Amino acid sequence: MGAIAYLKEQCSWSRGVREVLRKYGVEYEEKPLHISENFQEMVDKTGQENQPCVLLAENLILADVSGEELEQYLIENGYDCVSGDEGVPVDSTCTDEEHECQNAVQDRKTKRETTKGSHNSGIGPHIPIKDTTFYGSR
Repeated sequence: MGAIAYLKEQCSWSRGVREVLRKYGVEYEEKPLHISENFQEMVDKTGQENQPCVLLAENLILADVSGEELEQYLIENGYDCVSGDEGVPVDSTCTDEEHECQNAVQDRKTKRETTKGSHNSGIGPHIPIKDTTFYGSR
């Protein structure tokens, strides 16, 4: 099984994790967290909402990890560096612009989800019910 990385598209922490995975030649599948199913999968596997998270084996996930922490783990567990790009920051916070971008994406997502259930007085999503009593079971 290859690694699975739960990452944001525009995030310095996620960018650091990507660079470390590339630096150590770790093959991975990226699961973008702006897709709600990926986010929920990460929460189900880790029990928390902080990112980035990297699933390295079936029973090993590094949750809320920086690139620097991931690199330390890989070194301690015998991974060899295959690419020597030392100029990439692997442990830096998101810039204000990256935070604004992520907040805008989240606001649009929240607005879409709220709009979907708005015709139901905010109680939740509308669930269509098929009433077969009048017409029988056609």
